[in-house]
Amino acid sequence: MPKENFKPKKSLTVDEALLKVMNYCVYQDRCHQEVEQKLYDLEMYEDAKAYIITKLIEEDFLNEERFARSYARGKFRIKKYGRLRITKELKAKDISAYNLKAGLSEIDEDDYLKTLRKLSEQKLRTLKDPNDYKKRQKLYQHLAYKGYETELIYDVINDLLPM
Repeated sequence: MPKENFKPKKSLTVDEALLKVMNYCVYQDRCHQEVEQKLYDLEMYEDAKAYIITKLIEEDFLNEERFARSYARGKFRIKKYGRLRITKELKAKDISAYNLKAGLSEIDEDDYLKTLRKLSEQKLRTLKDPNDYKKRQKLYQHLAYKGYETELIYDVINDLLPM
């Protein structure tokens, strides 16, 4: 028995979809993968998707290098992620090696090391275990999860918790 309140979904024209996706890109920088997913959600045909993406690139609404730079900057400054985690997440979004490198160039080396040190000190204050070995292990796991490089983590741990 059919539902009485069922209304078929109204499909968008290409111009309506273009406007909708332009607004989506203006709100924050997007990568191609996110825009393609949005167009898929809007149930656009392949030809329409290709036209819309081309138009977005031409009018600079869609720029992967700008996306990679703002993504890396934001994840480092706000979430305090390390380069390994940022790289992993950008690769998951199909960002090219060139754009990935451009994104990571936004992270200043001095700020990176200061942030790693500050994160380590903050985490160390929360660790109540009397066993220094366990503290070192938990601190390492926390910093590795955040995406910092092993050698940098060990340098900081050895500085904070000398053996």
